[in-house]
Amino acid sequence: MGTRTYGQFCGLAHALEIVGERWALLLVRDLAVGPKRFTDLRRGLPRIPTNVLSTRLKELEHAGVVQRRILPRPAAAVVYELTEYGRDLEDVVLRLGHWGARSLGEARPDDIVTTDSMVMALRATFRPEAARGAHVGFELRMGEIVVHARVDDGELAAGAGELPGADLVVEAGPRLRSLLSGEITARTALAEGSVRISGDSALLDRFTELFRISRPVGST
Repeated sequence: MGTRTYGQFCGLAHALEIVGERWALLLVRDLAVGPKRFTDLRRGLPRIPTNVLSTRLKELEHAGVVQRRILPRPAAAVVYELTEYGRDLEDVVLRLGHWGARSLGEARPDDIVTTDSMVMALRATFRPEAARGAHVGFELRMGEIVVHARVDDGELAAGAGELPGADLVVEAGPRLRSLLSGEITARTALAEGSVRISGDSALLDRFTELFRISRPVGST
């Protein structure tokens, strides 16, 4: 397949030739959560034109980042998933996501949140050094989006859906970012109603210790 090149013999330049096109890294982000059908990917990226989605998937397949697999049950369906080579991008995507969140600012009126973006946000902001000895489960709700995080002694398992028996259920909106970055405290978030919880309120402080967006140097 024809690919625009930078004309440089450089690992970074080559990486950008593979995943630097518009939407490519967001496809990697969503596939890092788990295999998906074409329709699942389209639903998670509602603004991507169908032809662009097809093109990006073909490009990523050609580069050995994505592969197709047929699921025989309940009915034959093709899913896309990251290859072993593609999974090596997960740490890059998490670090880049955290880096971007540091200066994300307020949500724009037409911005959306997806289940996969929230799962990856939990993974990106998790602080394993602060979670040693911790055994706690969180359920996070943002409108219709429901994700969960189970922390066990420095290890994180984050995924879509409810978490039965969660120690804390957090209902939040766009101000969640301000809470995780330390721009507002848990007490302020609860007082202003931008965050609602079910469970021990002290666990909201613990949540912000375990999931944190570091602020850019020099920010106020």
